Amino acid sequence: MKRLLMVTGMAAALSSGAALAQSVDLTGTYTCVQMCRGNLPAHVTQNGPELNLTTEAGVPSRAWPDWFSPASRIWIDAYDISAVYTPGGMTIQFDNGTIWQRYVPPPAPSRRRAK
Repeated sequence: MKRLLMVTGMAAALSSGAALAQSVDLTGTYTCVQMCRGNLPAHVTQNGPELNLTTEAGVPSRAWPDWFSPASRIWIDAYDISAVYTPGGMTIQFDNGTIWQRYVPPPAPSRRRAK
């Protein structure tokens, strides 16, 4: 009985971590602002907890929530490093010092009618 309770508790903890990891959608275009390896825009596509990244150097990689901090960190497979992201998903900072900031297009000009 104790074993069943422990397994149930662990399953609940793991599923809640995955839910927390999905609370921020990191999908978007990012601009590298520090320790850049290229000058292309970086792209993140998120499908549930899984992420596909294309770096500023054009290198594709897969990522997923970090096992120990799924609500604030991701693990990047190709580089064998992790990265922390802000609660709103506007900045991703990698352990090697690279920083990406989400690209937000400028607002469209307002159309005023001439009188």
